[in-house]
Amino acid sequence: MIGWALRKVFGTENERALRRFSPQVEKINALEPEISKLSDDKLKAKTPFFRERLQKGESVNDILPEAFAVVRETAKRVLNMRHFDVQLVGGMVLHNGKIAEMATGEGKTLVATLPVYLNALAGKGVHVVTVNDYLAKRDREWMGPVYEFLGLTVGVIQHNASPEDRKKAYGSDVTYGTNNEFGFDFLRDNMVRYMDFRVQRPLHYAIVDEVDSILIDEARTPLIISGPSDESTDKYYQIDKIIPSLRKDEDYQVEEKTRTVALTEKGVKKVESALHVDNLYDPSNVELVHHVSQGLRAHVLFKVDVDYVVKDGEVVIVDEFTGRLMPGRRYSDGLHQALEAKEGVRVEEENQTLATVTFQNYFRLYEKLAGMTGTAQTEAQEFHEIYKLGVVAIPTNRPLARKNHPDRIYRTEREKFAAVVNEIAECYKNGQPVLVGTVSIEKSEHLSSQLKRAQVIHNVLNAKYHEMEAEIIKTAGQKGAITIATNMAGRGTDIVLGEGVKDLGGLHVIGTERHEARRIDNQLRGRSGRQGDPGSSRFYLALEDDLMRIFGSDRISGMMQKMGMEEGQEIEHPLVSRAIETAQKRVEARNFEIRKQLLEYDNVMNRQREVIYAERRKVLEGENLKEHYLGMMEEVIDAYTQGYSSSPESFKELSEFTRKIFPVSLEGLDEETGDGLFEALNMRAKAAYEEKEKALGAEAMRHIERMILLDVVDSKWKDHLRNMDNLRDGIGLRAYGQKDPLVEYKHEAFQAFQDMIQTIKEDALSFVFRVQPVSDRTAAPEAPVRRQAPLQFLHPEAGSVLSSPNQKVSSPQSLGGDPVDSRLKHSGMTASSKVGRNDPCPCGSGKKYKKCHGQ
Repeated sequence: MIGWALRKVFGTENERALRRFSPQVEKINALEPEISKLSDDKLKAKTPFFRERLQKGESVNDILPEAFAVVRETAKRVLNMRHFDVQLVGGMVLHNGKIAEMATGEGKTLVATLPVYLNALAGKGVHVVTVNDYLAKRDREWMGPVYEFLGLTVGVIQHNASPEDRKKAYGSDVTYGTNNEFGFDFLRDNMVRYMDFRVQRPLHYAIVDEVDSILIDEARTPLIISGPSDESTDKYYQIDKIIPSLRKDEDYQVEEKTRTVALTEKGVKKVESALHVDNLYDPSNVELVHHVSQGLRAHVLFKVDVDYVVKDGEVVIVDEFTGRLMPGRRYSDGLHQALEAKEGVRVEEENQTLATVTFQNYFRLYEKLAGMTGTAQTEAQEFHEIYKLGVVAIPTNRPLARKNHPDRIYRTEREKFAAVVNEIAECYKNGQPVLVGTVSIEKSEHLSSQLKRAQVIHNVLNAKYHEMEAEIIKTAGQKGAITIATNMAGRGTDIVLGEGVKDLGGLHVIGTERHEARRIDNQLRGRSGRQGDPGSSRFYLALEDDLMRIFGSDRISGMMQKMGMEEGQEIEHPLVSRAIETAQKRVEARNFEIRKQLLEYDNVMNRQREVIYAERRKVLEGENLKEHYLGMMEEVIDAYTQGYSSSPESFKELSEFTRKIFPVSLEGLDEETGDGLFEALNMRAKAAYEEKEKALGAEAMRHIERMILLDVVDSKWKDHLRNMDNLRDGIGLRAYGQKDPLVEYKHEAFQAFQDMIQTIKEDALSFVFRVQPVSDRTAAPEAPVRRQAPLQFLHPEAGSVLSSPNQKVSSPQSLGGDPVDSRLKHSGMTASSKVGRNDPCPCGSGKKYKKCHGQ
């Protein structure tokens, strides 16, 4: 009661936030007459003037009103578009590192020009992040002229861009690109051998368009650069032959709420018999159990034309939030291979992780982050908790005129679709355009076939025909246009009404099912009623819909039975609509908890990643790593001499240790212990190091130190990632022992990381001491530092020639994912027999393969 009274007096938090921007809006408006009188040359001269003020110590906040007024005037002259006052507020929200929630058609793309220009004046680069290449290119071409008029450089990153083009784009004041491209370039930059091969600058400021799609829907999808593993694919075909013989409830049970499936005892016996094993759950069969589990999931939980499609002999994932095809993205943990076996297409080999980062942790690397979307309020808590981003809802420039009709609910899906067809036919007869949203390709094609029978001319926009998307959307607001779409129609597109359509009530939106997340429904609704246009929306539901059946069925079904519903009868009741919304809130809360827990685990890896990448940067930037190696030498010797006793057994261990790492004599040290032993060993090891440098030459030694340390760090980090994947897969079982899996994971991850660091030091020293000049080998690959003589690495044990630890180099554009969601994998080859000697090296260096990793 008190809270309600206070809100009435002071307004909501959102209203108070908006009021704080009013004085700045007034300042910008007051400057408009003065700025509009400037000639083009004088307007352009404002950019060097602003930069000079910043160099003299003023902050970007000091110049904000004038900079915003300059951008507004430039947009008027270049684009014939003027920023409304509410758009100025949106620009300030973005500048302050918050999320601006703006309704569809309110000009988010134009709003971004204000904070982008202001923050680009610092010369550190601004990234504008979009959901796909088409939007990145479109926005660059559309808004680029504003920045270029004012003397800023503008770049765009496309999927097929070369390393040189990427570096140039990142060197621009403003860079457009997709979340995937920015994330992968970050990972690739942390795999290069020379600083010159890095393309990104330090991450300064990013504005994420459709921020809820990227930071929430994509949060469970990590970016992974991967290389091939040696696993055989035969087992997937073998398991796939068994699964179809298993029967639901009898051989396996399905839990739809958690999307899990498990064998019953009878099912286990059937599988054991088919695979000719005595005990499926014997420790030696742990991999077999995993493949059976993934095969079951592929057949039972994943449906063709819903979760994926088969296109050109490949299994291609369908994005559950947008309905778009995601070529190159793969499910991890063998699930994608199980789907390939199920569909009878070629099973691709499994991959091994070489580098990984989640979107959650990548975007938190920026000094300042902001976002914009039409739907963020329902996820405001998550944005605040995970990214420390506040959400401010920006008012529309004109009042919203769309009518949102109550949901209509039916008992069966058949009755629901019959009612949908009737309403579409009625609108078609009147000439009112209709946009129909479906949750899957399968449902869109089912509805399309019913409309054909009803002789209603229509367009289908789903992932199978996404090439025609722009054309179809362009005509969706024309008189008599009927468009069936998956959720993909809700992002990055504007539907403009045709002539005479306003008089017919504007665009009518029909939803054929509620999505798990309310904001996806709101995105669909938001296609109608843009910029004060008339419009309407209605959702049709059935008790057989997944959301109703799994999460809200009992209560809603009970209500409908009390109301005595008969076949074909519909119901519109606020109680039922509220119950459905409650079901959606429950699902949203559950998904938030899943994402939060995943982040807890990934934070452990993120801290370790930061240490490794910082170490790599030091190596790349450092001219002289000699002191670094001598420091590692002291640490390794200290670790081995602590607690050493002068017994024969200890001396034998010390001999093994030195034979493995340092080529030094232990003569006269059998009685030494403690500090005396440490000093003596350290002195002899340093002398041996100086001898090695003398033999190779100082210049060559510096280059060798860098190459060896990079190779060893990359190799050990790759092994560590694989070990951590394995640890995480099994850590949940610790709960059965009354232990917190997360605490256990953190403890073991820390210990594994410490062991890896120690191994890196030992292996790097071992390789450096065993490098020998040879005269009978071909020249080493070209490098910025000239070598005095070709070299070979001698293995400390066998003395055989050993290639660099990164023998197989993954394509910098191949990736994978996590067990919870999908695995991303860009099209690209691994540096194996598939790469020709004269082809560009997949590492991204720009050199030929034979001159780089193919040496």
